[in-house]
Amino acid sequence: MYKKSFVAFTLLLMLLVSVVTGCGGGDSKNTGDTNTGGAEPVKFKMAHATWIGYGPLYIAQDQGFFKKYNIAPELQIIEDESQYAGALASGQIQALCNVLDREVIHYAKGTPETFVLAMDESSGGDGIIAKKEISKVDDLKGATIGLDKSSTSYFFFLTVLKKYGLNESDVTVQEMGAGDAGAAFVAGKLDAAVSWEPWLSNASQRQGGHVLVSSKDFPKTIVDVITLRQDFVKEHPEAVVGLTKAWFEAIQFYRQNPDQGNEIMAKALGLKKEEIAEMAQGVSFFGQEENLAFFDQKAENNIFTVAEQAGAFWQEKGIIDQELKIAELISPDYVKEAAK
Repeated sequence: MYKKSFVAFTLLLMLLVSVVTGCGGGDSKNTGDTNTGGAEPVKFKMAHATWIGYGPLYIAQDQGFFKKYNIAPELQIIEDESQYAGALASGQIQALCNVLDREVIHYAKGTPETFVLAMDESSGGDGIIAKKEISKVDDLKGATIGLDKSSTSYFFFLTVLKKYGLNESDVTVQEMGAGDAGAAFVAGKLDAAVSWEPWLSNASQRQGGHVLVSSKDFPKTIVDVITLRQDFVKEHPEAVVGLTKAWFEAIQFYRQNPDQGNEIMAKALGLKKEEIAEMAQGVSFFGQEENLAFFDQKAENNIFTVAEQAGAFWQEKGIIDQELKIAELISPDYVKEAAK
């Protein structure tokens, strides 16, 4: 009798505990956190160079948007393209922020990657600066121009030449970094240079120096994307959606709080707040609506078309020596899912 009573009491006690736990144990502050069940956040490594277009990642980190979607990216700044490209190819990192045309090359050379999100496009932040005597693109014929052939500056430059009927053989190219090219131009050592801010704004420091043409004149030519390793995407599709949602919220936050956003990005990128604000003038960020449009295959200048054009361009230059399956490189699924 005592045993039966004790067992009955124990069962009753266990039932009461389970009810109380079920009703109150999961209660928490309503922060909008989608991390249910106390699951461990998905950790991965993401690299990028120093560029304002990648700055909103730090807004997402600072404002808790990554945590909200149960992801924990380790953001790494790597300036050398060969290093971050090699890190993605080898699996040392799982995600990379880079210019679309450069990643088309890396994909063609064997990196197993997938474009999942567009971050920004240069809308005046890159361009060609020239001396007074060069007033139109045709005047570049015979000029000495400084540029970086290992960066998207080369792609932009050749795109400009092609539009105006010029060839690379019509000019003399001196290879150097984009920043070095800008500095050399201002110092009077070059006729023209392909560079970016702040050198576009600094062109006038040389008498007669001016911006000949900028990325604002060539929309969708310089677009930054987030690309991830295919094995990571396959294993963690929910993390990819979470990353996309966090980015969308970071862009929304920045548009509503540009001063605070500039401060966050400046601190993370090691730049002055005023420099960030100036650089932002030449960049158009891609939020939810812009991504939905860019990943729409029926839209003009969509990401598939831009990537195909980049691939064809580099094939023509002999950088890519095989046919590309662009449809396998780009996935619109995560932008669509994140926008629901």
